[in-house]
Amino acid sequence: MILKKIETCSAHAGVIGLGYVGLSLMVAIADAGFRVTGIDINPEKIERLKRGISDVPDVPEAILGPLIKSGQIQVTTNYHVLSELDIINICVPTPLKENRIPDMQFITAAVAEIALHLHSEQLIILESTTYPGTTEEIVLPMLQSNLNEKLGEANSSSLSSDSSKPLQVGRDFYLAFSPERIEPGNSTYFMTNTPKIVGGVTPKCTQVAKTFYEQFINKTHTVSSPRIAEMAKLLENTFRSVNIGLINEVALICDRMGLDVWEIIEAAATKPFGFMPFYPGPGLGGHCIPIDPHYLSWQARNYNYHARFIELASEINSSMPKYVLDKVIQALNLHQKPLNGSKILILGVAYKKDIGDTRESPAYEVIRLMLDKGAYILYHDPHVAQIVLAEGEIYYSHTLTAAMIESVDCVVILTDHSTVDYDLIVQHAPVVVDTRNATHATQNGSSKIIKI
Repeated sequence: MILKKIETCSAHAGVIGLGYVGLSLMVAIADAGFRVTGIDINPEKIERLKRGISDVPDVPEAILGPLIKSGQIQVTTNYHVLSELDIINICVPTPLKENRIPDMQFITAAVAEIALHLHSEQLIILESTTYPGTTEEIVLPMLQSNLNEKLGEANSSSLSSDSSKPLQVGRDFYLAFSPERIEPGNSTYFMTNTPKIVGGVTPKCTQVAKTFYEQFINKTHTVSSPRIAEMAKLLENTFRSVNIGLINEVALICDRMGLDVWEIIEAAATKPFGFMPFYPGPGLGGHCIPIDPHYLSWQARNYNYHARFIELASEINSSMPKYVLDKVIQALNLHQKPLNGSKILILGVAYKKDIGDTRESPAYEVIRLMLDKGAYILYHDPHVAQIVLAEGEIYYSHTLTAAMIESVDCVVILTDHSTVDYDLIVQHAPVVVDTRNATHATQNGSSKIIKI
């Protein structure tokens, strides 16, 4: 029955968690013709969405607004709507605890709500990045436990066509894992043209989930189990983390040898095979790369394996903000100034260029280190109007002017936004620490620039 509903787009879909992943997914599902209900525990976010206001730059309000107005998309904080849904996608955060172990509270909270409202012929898909085994070892037992409790109730006949049989995944409900693959700001690959990995608990689960995604994703790739799909997602992001760690270490070596790491990468990238360019920077940012490898190394420890390579890359990447601090101290020393009392302009606080996403941005740690040393901080970011530091202090983005740039003691480029006039920066700044090679095309003033 659910397959027919999916193929005719008459199924009622739902998305739990309306952040970067969930909001984009909800719009894509609705755009394919499904009626979609989005659920989020943040009432302020829900009120903004009801007015057609998007918190995600990759989801234009010109697209979201009409879908909200027409009723194709509805949003709520009320989990009772889960009983009306045929399909539920879980897109909640999966952060780390202080000791770098997975924090599963958002997944378990969402699944607990789903279990209360679970019914026959319902498809549940977990998209949140997690460690291998989560779908089958946490999500499935929670759902089955609730179903077996309902089996003894008077209305158990509505849950299974034959209440004398134990309820089974793949017969009474369907469960799969399909990792999100959204990269904020990527104008080439987005939701519909990025292949979707699908791994169901049973072959029927895989078939049902695959059919659903085929309605709005150009290409799907099925795997033999949720554990394979979960591990594939961690491999993708650990690959990036390890290679960024490698190039950051190469940058540290080149600094000591007096070599330009950016020119070296450019040269190596001319090889048409066997090399993929990665670039150094002030540290890792975003919702995936700084976090996901720790899910893998944590799970490896449960199998008595120490993931040394992964943890070493994390150690190197985590050390980069301190390296940036040392570069700033070096730059100020050239002008016989201490960091204590100096006015520093931070250029860019988003974790990557041309977006306003500051999640896990290394800029926060760089700013904290400078504040601890007594520096006075200003920042400019065309995509981020304000930031709130851990201590609760609010900073606002300053407008870039020649006079403002001349008034600071050092400019530190942490994010290489395309709209920034780097010639203006170099022309008027006393000294520039460039962590992104943003000033590579600057014609004059190269003597003022210190790169990592």
